[in-house]
Amino acid sequence: MLEFDLPPAIADLVAARNKLRDYYKAVGLKFTLDGNLVGDLGEAIAVELFGLRLAEARSTAGIDGRSPDGRTVQVKATGTGSGPAFRQTEAKAQHLLFFDLDFERAKGLVVFNGPEHIAVAALPAVFSGQRSLTKGQIRAADARVADSDRLRRVDIGG
Repeated sequence: MLEFDLPPAIADLVAARNKLRDYYKAVGLKFTLDGNLVGDLGEAIAVELFGLRLAEARSTAGIDGRSPDGRTVQVKATGTGSGPAFRQTEAKAQHLLFFDLDFERAKGLVVFNGPEHIAVAALPAVFSGQRSLTKGQIRAADARVADSDRLRRVDIGG
């Protein structure tokens, strides 16, 4: 797995969140980074690290953008150390990037970088709602990815 520093703009956001959390610690507010924000941060990281071109029509469920070589890509991210969650979608991406973001250390890990079908093979073919892979399942799937099938890091930002 590839560890990376969070891009400066994201690190600044985390530092501001930590300052808020420390200030309001006595009243118990945690200012958790979750949900759509973590997903957007994952897409921003994919743009910076792998040159992803985000889809113009943000309505294509299951496809977030295209890699520099033209592959469709879905991006998943967690800030809790859990595995990625999936929904049934009509469109299936050719590639999946999954990041585990450690907001305390302002670091991230590329946990999965490979063909999406390898990652979702552990899921039922048909399901309703949302299904998640465990940390172990997504890491085992990444171990099955050939180096030639991984997106190359480009580091366009910074």
